[in-house]
Amino acid sequence: MGVLPFATVDGAAFAFHERPIDLVHLARMTLGDPSLEGEMLEAFGLRTSMLILRMQQAARSSIGAAAQALKGSARGIGAWRIASAAEAVELAAASSAEPELKSAVDRLRVVAEETRAAIAELLQAN
Repeated sequence: MGVLPFATVDGAAFAFHERPIDLVHLARMTLGDPSLEGEMLEAFGLRTSMLILRMQQAARSSIGAAAQALKGSARGIGAWRIASAAEAVELAAASSAEPELKSAVDRLRVVAEETRAAIAELLQAN
């Protein structure tokens, strides 16, 4: 078996191929309450849509703030890929040229769509 690519988010290692939502982390955050998990996932999906829409329409300074808010929310439920993509947007808003910032927001939007689809499946299964 080869070495898997890993990254670190707040000191926690994760593989990039992991599921869109870290269900173990989510269960820890909700003390295993399936009802609360569902509520948190629904709220996160709505918040993600709202913040990405804001990023697509906002000035550079607001994009960075929205990305930071999304990064925190994503870490709260174990959506590590969104957290990583949001952090890239945050960094691009602070230091990159406009094309790089737009590209980072576009990548975040794609990751968010995948995660929202996974959330919909999780909610439908429960």
